[in-house]
Amino acid sequence: MDKLNEILQKRFGHATFRAGQQEIIEQIIEKKDVIAILPTGMGKSLLYQLPAYLMEGTVVIVSPLLSLMQDQVEQLKILGEKRVIAINSFLSFQEKEMAIRRLADYKFIFTSPEMLQNEQFNLALRKLSIAYVVADEAHCISQWGFDFRPDYLRISTWLQSIGSVNVLALTATATAEVVDDIKKTLQMNAPFEYIHSLDRPAIAYEMIEVDNQQQKMKWILGRVTSTEGPGIIYTQSRKKTETYAAALREQGISVGFYHAKMEQSDRILIQQQFQQGQLEWICATNAFGMGIHKDNIRQIIHDHIPTSIAGYMQEVGRAARDGKQAIASLLYTPTDVEQTFYVTMQDFPEEQDIQIAYQSSYSDIEQAETTTRILTYWKERLNEHETIELFKDIKQKKWQDIQKFYTMIRNDICIRQQLLHYFDQRLIEKPYYCCSKCKMEAANILQKRTEEKNSQEELNWKKRLNILLPT
Repeated sequence: MDKLNEILQKRFGHATFRAGQQEIIEQIIEKKDVIAILPTGMGKSLLYQLPAYLMEGTVVIVSPLLSLMQDQVEQLKILGEKRVIAINSFLSFQEKEMAIRRLADYKFIFTSPEMLQNEQFNLALRKLSIAYVVADEAHCISQWGFDFRPDYLRISTWLQSIGSVNVLALTATATAEVVDDIKKTLQMNAPFEYIHSLDRPAIAYEMIEVDNQQQKMKWILGRVTSTEGPGIIYTQSRKKTETYAAALREQGISVGFYHAKMEQSDRILIQQQFQQGQLEWICATNAFGMGIHKDNIRQIIHDHIPTSIAGYMQEVGRAARDGKQAIASLLYTPTDVEQTFYVTMQDFPEEQDIQIAYQSSYSDIEQAETTTRILTYWKERLNEHETIELFKDIKQKKWQDIQKFYTMIRNDICIRQQLLHYFDQRLIEKPYYCCSKCKMEAANILQKRTEEKNSQEELNWKKRLNILLPT
């Protein structure tokens, strides 16, 4: 397809396709449903952007995060595409009204699963000729849909409402079970599946057992102040993101913190500062990272046992996008398994919550927002007993996922080999720097800190505006 290469070079500035890109794009142009599983940094955005220029109609991209949408919109604008918009809560009422009235003017429309339930927006979408629908970060359907964001599951009904349209599902990680969830929810018909090896040879894995939280803090301070970043420190606690950042800032590190309870404008500011190199380190919950375009991340540090191997692979996969050596380090104590399960279950509906939801109207009771949202969805579809059994199964699976991770880091088997095995893939060749189970010396990977880095000064309001609203 000469036309493909012409567009690739002229519009996107690339001389050749990466592995799998051309095959996937050809299937999209042939109007086939497609599931593409490629590691972070393999050019997933090109897969939905390029075919749009060879097909009539609008492309609707369903994305999980506001910051990710905004970043993708900006990336397209940098490439010279003006017919792009994100329909989300960033827009004021008046901006949203105008955007919906002018929806036919856009080639790329980014939105969220929740926004797809907006009646006015839906009516406008039905009047369009839709080339195809993209589910970006499609693993969120399975990871979040059943017990956190039920509007991901409602995508199935939405697809039926807009008529026959092909779907492209993109993600960096997915087990066979997750792929099945994606196929069912997105109403896919015999999709073409492209699954790239999830191995990232440039990322070495380091697992370190410590005795307590104080040792974790001491280790993190020692590592960050003595070695070069950029890097991300992942923790489960919003408070800890701020505690780590404050301690590192006192040591002269340019660092910021990031979590879901921050103002959206502050989160965007921190994300942009990190991407532009104004911050060397970010201390964050798992709310940070999706869609980050930063090629030179050298370190990922976890101070806890993640809730799943899939989630861990998503987070460490943000390192080494430039192909140069990086290291993913994980600190844990024997009690971290229980702590991770406790954190995971905080907003999880218990049997009593479910019974109350079925016996009362929501105006009569007080429940966590997440609990109310998810039980409203299942109450419309299952009876009380079925819902109780569903959440027992989900709870058991979450516990098993955490236990699988703990088993992986405690045994003597190569970490890289076990990570790939979880996704039914085989390790073909071990890199020179593999993992701490393979006698790897982290000191041989890390670059010593060569200069004193001053802590990031507080930005005044003019500087903040310049970053948020570039001219």
